Amino acid sequence: MRVAIYARVSTRDKGQSTDNQLPDLRRYAEVQGWSIYKEYAEEESGGTANRSKFQQLFADAHQRKFDIVLFWSLDRFSREGVLPTLQHLNLLESYGVGFKSYTEQYLDSTGIFKDAVISILAVVAKQERVRLSERTKAGLARTKAKGTILGRRSVDVGVISQIRALGAEGKSERAISIALGVSKGVVGKYKNQTAA
Repeated sequence: MRVAIYARVSTRDKGQSTDNQLPDLRRYAEVQGWSIYKEYAEEESGGTANRSKFQQLFADAHQRKFDIVLFWSLDRFSREGVLPTLQHLNLLESYGVGFKSYTEQYLDSTGIFKDAVISILAVVAKQERVRLSERTKAGLARTKAKGTILGRRSVDVGVISQIRALGAEGKSERAISIALGVSKGVVGKYKNQTAA
C-alpha cells in the first residue's frame, strides 16, 4: 500500500517543527509495510484549506498516487472546524483514498470504527451548522432591534425615471451611474426598461 504522510505545525507553534512528527510517522508506515509515496510537510495555520502542501495532497489523491494519508492527529490535518474537516475526509474517500491518524487510533478509515467515527463527526458537523444558523439569526434580530433595515435598499422611483431619461439620451451606463450616484448594476436593470 502506498502512503502519503502529512505533517503540519502552525506558524504560531513556537519551537515546533514537523521533524517532531515525521520520524514516528515514517516508522509507523514501515511497520505497516507501507511504501511512502511522498511527505507533505508544512508550517502553516490549519485554520484554512488554502495551504500549498495540503492542496497538493488533495491533487495527488485525486490522481490516486497513493492509497492512504497518514497524519499525526486530526488537528494537525485540519483546524477548520468539524464540518470542513469532515468534508476533507469524505473527499479523500470519494477519491478512493483512506486516512489514518497516528495518535488517534479510532480515526482510521481502514479500521473497524470507521463508520462510527464518521457518523459521530457528521452529527457534530450538523450541530455546528445549527449553532451557526442560530448565531446568524440572533445577530440579524439584534441588528433589526437597533432599527437597521436589512436587505437591499429600494431604488427611488424618481431615480428610475432619471436613469430611463438619460438612457434615452444615449448616455452610457457608466456615465449615468456617476451622474446619479448609483451602481452600474442598478443602471443596467432600469435603463432600457419601459415605464409600467
